[in-house]
Amino acid sequence: MKDPVEYTQSNRQRGWGTFMAAVRYSFPVFLGYMAIGIAFGLLLVDAGYPWWLAPIMGVLMYAGAGQYLAVGLFASGAGLAEAALLQFIINARHMAYGITLGRRINASGPFKFYLIYALTDETFALLSSLPEGGGPGETGSRPSFMFMVAALDHCYWVSGSIIGAVAGTLIPFNMEGISFALTALFIVLMIEQILRVRRPAPFVISALAAALASFLLPSRFSLLTALVFSLALVHLFAGGES
Repeated sequence: MKDPVEYTQSNRQRGWGTFMAAVRYSFPVFLGYMAIGIAFGLLLVDAGYPWWLAPIMGVLMYAGAGQYLAVGLFASGAGLAEAALLQFIINARHMAYGITLGRRINASGPFKFYLIYALTDETFALLSSLPEGGGPGETGSRPSFMFMVAALDHCYWVSGSIIGAVAGTLIPFNMEGISFALTALFIVLMIEQILRVRRPAPFVISALAAALASFLLPSRFSLLTALVFSLALVHLFAGGES
């Protein structure tokens, strides 16, 4: 029978090892989320809202692009139905994320519902790249590693938005071009994904679908249409790649 003290210490060491592995794995998102979180906080207070709305939105809403959109909708006086429809369209891509990671999330036990909630674009990019055997350098279980990655990403976003909102309240900033921060992060994560998985075909197909949808369709339909067509084309032409 194991000594209770040794068993407790072993669990703590394993948990600490898993946490540090999650910190290292999520570090690119830390750099990106701090930047775009600060940008969001600055834009929020520049639109005339109090700084404390940033952490509330970050904890309860937690949707980077959706939060940027919400600031514009608030400022323009958009109605509830219009805001709900636009948020649904811009966040519809998360349904594809859930389907892709469904098996892993269903097997995550007590972390399941938080992982569903916290599955942002960047967290999906990290979790979908995990090898089947477990996290990189992981000493604990896969569910705990996935949970720590998701929770760390959430903390990065909320922390960045608080810093930006407080700074925007205290110091005047020029907001020109700052909203491009979110797009820049998506580009960086896409490049890292291409380099990591070494399968450029899905990314090329998705980019072509997005470009065609942007040119041929109204903006309110282009995102969802591009998502549907890119998923279908990737499954058809790139699904059999090893």
